[in-house]
Amino acid sequence: MLGNIFNTFANCFKIPELKSRILFTLVVLALCRVVSMCPLPGLDGEALKNFFDQLAARAARGGDSGGSFLGMYSMFTGGALERCAVGSLGIMPYISATIVIQLLTAVIPSLSKLAREEGGRTKIIQYGRYLTVFLCLAEGLYMSTTWENPSTLFGGAEFPGKLVMYDNIIWYRIQTTIILTAGTMLLMWFGEQITERGIGNGTSLVISIGILARLPQSFLGLKDMFTGGETGEPSGFNIFYIIALVLLLFGVVAGVIAVLQAQRKVPVQYAQRAVGRKVVSGGSSFLPLRVNYAGVMPIIFAQAILMLPERALSFLGAQFSIPLFSRMATYLTEGAVLYIVLYGLMILFFSYFWVATQFNELQIADDLKKHGGYIPGVRPGQATSDFLHNAMSRITFAGAIFLTLIAVIPILLNREMKIPFQVATFFGGTSMLILVGVLLDTMRQMESHLMMRHYDGFLKKGRVRGRY
Repeated sequence: MLGNIFNTFANCFKIPELKSRILFTLVVLALCRVVSMCPLPGLDGEALKNFFDQLAARAARGGDSGGSFLGMYSMFTGGALERCAVGSLGIMPYISATIVIQLLTAVIPSLSKLAREEGGRTKIIQYGRYLTVFLCLAEGLYMSTTWENPSTLFGGAEFPGKLVMYDNIIWYRIQTTIILTAGTMLLMWFGEQITERGIGNGTSLVISIGILARLPQSFLGLKDMFTGGETGEPSGFNIFYIIALVLLLFGVVAGVIAVLQAQRKVPVQYAQRAVGRKVVSGGSSFLPLRVNYAGVMPIIFAQAILMLPERALSFLGAQFSIPLFSRMATYLTEGAVLYIVLYGLMILFFSYFWVATQFNELQIADDLKKHGGYIPGVRPGQATSDFLHNAMSRITFAGAIFLTLIAVIPILLNREMKIPFQVATFFGGTSMLILVGVLLDTMRQMESHLMMRHYDGFLKKGRVRGRY
């Protein structure tokens, strides 16, 4: 099997077009890493290095707070946020803008009508870019002011020195905001170039390369788990933990692949109809309903929303000396029992919310009726819409339960087994879902190029089925 896979990768470089696309993608991804490593002007890199050493010492003593929403954001940027780099905002503002535009298109009739018109989709994408610039300016200004007091951003530890070296704070904020905005827009352009001239989805690959950039840090954390790190203290981990972690990793990857590929095929029959003087014979097809229709969106929404009340209660409790608010904030800290319960419930809710806003069963039923298609045993029109609604509700429940389990696994590993969060994130959560999904999509596109040139794909039997 491995020999067949290596042979397939070798065949990819025998096709000139596919070879150029692969090399172009690799070069652009390398440039994305350069953007994530170039430091911003006006920041003290030595003081930042000392601060990270302090955070590493805290993590070794069990005070790792990397499981926060900030830790997930830093993972998506490939550590650029921790380096105060040009790409510190990453490509997440563009992702957020795209999600907002998609939701608005589903609820605003004028945008929904525009999306169905010729050239309307281009306008929608343009609106997303405008919103990206606005979000980058807002987040860049917030980030520049936060770096003036880095202790509030990186784990709450006391910062040893002064990070901002400019005396003119106003000019520093303007300059940093513009540079951060330009960095995100550059990453967005890189992603679009990969989609157009490379292989795979560019935006997803930019996020994936940022996640993979944390692998060396995760391997070091895994090594410190069993060696005791720099302190050399004996740890409670042994060979059985290694076996259990390997089995868990294979199980999670297999489960993610199975659920991302899982779909219910609803049979569709097309009646015989006349087109002009020609009679088009009927045929049969199927309507694929994906089990995990929402992807990673419910997890991202739940993490973003649960972060707000914990931060607000902590601020109010410290500002006004109200012990009740501080106690409530501890209950909502990531890893607490209440947090895990609310986290799971919110993932279930947002799974159905995303399907309700993005899956339009009325339009699907209407399109089937216009083209002479029907589901066997179901009447066209409203009955077809009700059938699709009930079917999607049932399979969404299975997908939502799966998402909840995958999202909770890293938290439980960090809480119960004391596994560092940068290691636990590769055993589930958004990082595993994104990596596996992007890999499947990229392999599917490569296999399509190979099949067109009569080369064998990655599998001897069948094909790598796409998620869409």
